[in-house]
Amino acid sequence: MAMDPAGQTDTGTAGAIARPPLLFLAAFLIGFVLDRLLRLPFPVPGLVTWVIGGSMILIGFALFAAGIRNFMRAETPVPTNEPTRVLVTTGIHGWTRNPIYFGMFLIYGGIGIAAQNSWILVLTLPLAILIRYGVVAREEAYLERRFGDAYRDYRQTVRRWL
Repeated sequence: MAMDPAGQTDTGTAGAIARPPLLFLAAFLIGFVLDRLLRLPFPVPGLVTWVIGGSMILIGFALFAAGIRNFMRAETPVPTNEPTRVLVTTGIHGWTRNPIYFGMFLIYGGIGIAAQNSWILVLTLPLAILIRYGVVAREEAYLERRFGDAYRDYRQTVRRWL
């Protein structure tokens, strides 16, 4: 399930630009404020948005929870501002390297659709770029420094998102 580099005591962190939940929260708040100031039309009728949005939220929570559970079982911290103890490569992490962020994106988009808030959906692209380059790229570089060949092998066999 998890690999700990023999004898390493690296206490560094990924150096993400901000804690990812705060980035998602900021995007939500900006989206809701923009929606109040300048409402954009939402082209899909109400019931359909609840079904699609609700499904995305449920799937997102399942991915998020599976990722958190994997980290807890491996006894490695989830927050990006703490050092990673082990490389988790099984369970949901055997399918995607970022199930927690992927789940957060599904929850974010699902709420945007269910709330019929076009601004939240518009902000998905800038948020994705911010998460990809400000968080994920830094985490990947950190994990490669921390775990070396084990991480490189994992990266070759498991996709970043799907």
